[in-house]
This record gives sequence, C-alpha cells and structure tokens, in this order.
Amino acid sequence: MLRSAISGNLAAAHNTARRPAMLEELIARFEKHAPLSIMARVTPEHTLAPQWIDEVFANSSRKQYTRELLFSTVIGLMSEVTPGFSSSLHAAASRKEDLPVSITALYSKINRTEPDIMRALVQANARRLSPLMERMPVSPALPGWRVRIVDGNHLPSGEKRLAALRGKPGAALPGHALVVYDPDTSLVSDIVAIEDAYAQERSCMAPLLEIAQPGELWIADRNFCTAKDVQGWDQAGSHFIVREHLRHPRLREEGEWSEGVRIDTGEVSEQPVWPEAYEPRCAWRRIGLKLERPAKGGDQAIWLWSNLPASVSCETIAGLYRKRWKIEGIFQRLESVLQSEIRTLGNPRAALLGFTVGVLAYNALSVMKRSIEHAHAGSAAPGDAPLDVSTWYLAHEIRSQYEGMMVALPARHWLPWTDAGAQQTVERLLELALNVNIRHVRTRKREPKVRKPEQKCLSRTEGSAHFSTAREIEMYSKKAR
Repeated sequence: MLRSAISGNLAAAHNTARRPAMLEELIARFEKHAPLSIMARVTPEHTLAPQWIDEVFANSSRKQYTRELLFSTVIGLMSEVTPGFSSSLHAAASRKEDLPVSITALYSKINRTEPDIMRALVQANARRLSPLMERMPVSPALPGWRVRIVDGNHLPSGEKRLAALRGKPGAALPGHALVVYDPDTSLVSDIVAIEDAYAQERSCMAPLLEIAQPGELWIADRNFCTAKDVQGWDQAGSHFIVREHLRHPRLREEGEWSEGVRIDTGEVSEQPVWPEAYEPRCAWRRIGLKLERPAKGGDQAIWLWSNLPASVSCETIAGLYRKRWKIEGIFQRLESVLQSEIRTLGNPRAALLGFTVGVLAYNALSVMKRSIEHAHAGSAAPGDAPLDVSTWYLAHEIRSQYEGMMVALPARHWLPWTDAGAQQTVERLLELALNVNIRHVRTRKREPKVRKPEQKCLSRTEGSAHFSTAREIEMYSKKAR
C-alpha cells in the first residue's frame, strides 16, 4: 500500500512537471492545424472581456442593475448561441455549471435589457476593434472622408411563446434596428434598437443625426431622403449620398443638367438644386444615372442627392452609392452565417439583444477575415484577383474546430488577451493567419444561375403529384442523346 501511494505521488508530480510542456505541444498543434480556432479565442477575448462588458453595462444602463447575474455572463451565454456552438439560449444556460441564478431569472434579465445598453455595446466594440483594423489597412472608399452606410434591418417573426401572443393570428414581429456600417474598417460601428416593428425607420434617425460629425459621409437608401435627415447631416457639417424618394423634400430651384458621362453601368449626369425652407451651406447636387439594364425593381434610372463638393465627381458619387449594397450583404450573413435572429426569443428586447450579439460576432469575424487577407496578400499570383475570404466558410471552419480545442485546452490554460495592446494582438492574429489554408476559406465564384422558365399555376391535383427522380433523369439522358 505504501509503495502504491508513493508511486501515485511520484506519478502526480511527474504529470505536473510535464503538464506545461504537454500544453505547449497541444497549442502548437492547434496553431498549425486549426489556427482559426485559436484566432476565434484571441479575438473575442481581446474585444469582449467580461470586465469591459460589465463596465459598459454600468455606464449605459438607466434602470437595470447588477445583483447576482453579471451582464457579461448574459453576453457570454448569448455568444454561444450566435456562432452556433449551442442550439438555444436554454441549452447554453443548462450547460453552464456555475450559473448564479435560475434560467427564469436569466430570461427575465434579458427581456429587460435596455436598447441604450445594446447601442453602447456596439459602439464600444467598434472603438475597441478599430485600432486592429487600422493596422491592416485597405484602400479607403473615399479618401479624406469617414464613410458611414446606414440602413434598417427588420427581425423575422418569432415564436408565439408570450401569453399576449398565444392564439393571435399572423406573424409576431419583435422589432428592427438601424445599423451603421463602416466599409473602411469592415465593422458595424453603431445600431439603434427599435422595439416597435411598425415604427418607421426615418422616424428613428434622431440618435444617429446627433452623432454626425464633419468629415463623415453618410450613404443611405431612399427611405432616408427626408428634409429632417438630409438637413440634419448638412447642419452637422457631414456629407451625404441619398437616393431620391418619390416624395422627396421640395426644391425651390433646379439648375441645368450637365453633359452625360459614360460609366460601366450607364450614363451619369448632375444638376445643382436648392431645397425649399432651408438654406444649405452650398448648392446640393442631384445625380442622375440612366441604367443600361433595368434595376431589380424595374427602374430605368436612379436619382441621388448629395452635398459633396465639386471635387468629388458625379461618377465617383454613383460608384460610392453602389457600396450601399454591402450592408445588405451584412444582413444576409447575420441571418445565414450567424444565428442573430433567434426566433425562440419572442420578447422584443430579448430578440434585439440576440441581434446585437450577432453584430458583435460579425465584427469579430471581420477582424479574422481581414487578418487572413492581409497575411496572404503577397501570395497571389500576378494578375489574380485579391484574396476574398468567405465569412460563411470562416464560420463553418470555426464551428468544426472550436469545441474540440476547448475540450483539449480549457479556458484556465489560456494566456489572457484582455489587456493586450492592438499591435501585439494584430501580430498574433497575422502569425496564426499564415497557417490558414486559404483554399478552405476563400470565396467560390458561382456561375450565373440558369433562368427557370415561368411556371403556370398548378391545380391542387398537379401540385400534389410526385415522380421518380431516377426515372426522370434516365428519360432526360435518352432525349439528350
């Protein structure tokens, strides 16, 4: 018995002495074969540190307070759902052994999260990530201006779990959000969470107009072509490019149109305009783009308003407006790549918090995407297009690797990246990015889809009919011969 006890003690001491070396070997293997999993650990730890989240909560909350459940714990649980590590918030909470409150209390706190807290989280997150992106620069959208693209995103209908919704016909809409995107840093820099799904986007612009500053260029769709919005930007010293609405602000004077200039999508020209009941700093510009091919909605021409100086040509303004579609791509990725629209969260504030955490996860993916593209920029062959990393493949690779890494290397063995400087963090991310196999994460360019012939309306009998796929393929092959 004494011998076995001594052997056990010696074995324990031996394992303790070898543990650091074994951990270093494990980390080195993950760095080489699964670098994205480590990047997915370093980036959120630097940008979503628990003490930082709690500090944002304390500074921005008006009614909520902390008793037992820290707000950082809430965000941590939601962060497991958004990337797809957990199927639901309930599943994530059930797996957390040290949750200090009941699941009912957890949902109660989430349902009362104030929209100002959500906005403060996104703003502070963008400020924390911007120094990383600035150390991996790309060509600016418009040199000399800080470009901001704003648009609204409506959350889909949620499940009718609330007592007030049970038995109600129709879809239950939990709200929507105004989102501000910075194309130069590829980050979402601001949001305005709106609980009322029927509230007009243009009526909720006041918080964004308050922060507009000189040197900024705001790009928006026609919904924001209102006197309040365009005058608000002009008075703040900002510049804007807004698509003209059918019921645009009235004009008191319109100048002569310039000669048309050919661009890749059509012909562009401009005229000076002066709004009614408002004296702008200088004449505004109306840009007309006559399209070679009709737009998706059938429009043959697009009209834009701008207060940019004459040094920015109308061709450049038309090209800048095309960048507005980038924010539409973000909304699509937030829905398909990240589970930002959690349908089980029926309460408007809970659903909007889920969307906010999805935005934070998207910003983290943007940093990783930029790191990979920057690290492999010199590997492209002459004449090849620049590397474009797919957010979908990036998230897929992380989901397949991350959980196994956390089993092999629990959180207690990781060096903290919370207080690391921007330069140190970027150097670490670029070092890891060099080990990423770009064939696994680069975008795949699809060929144009084959246009399907228009189908006639089917009768009830035809609509419920069925056929054998194998026989249909065989018959099709025989005809093709």
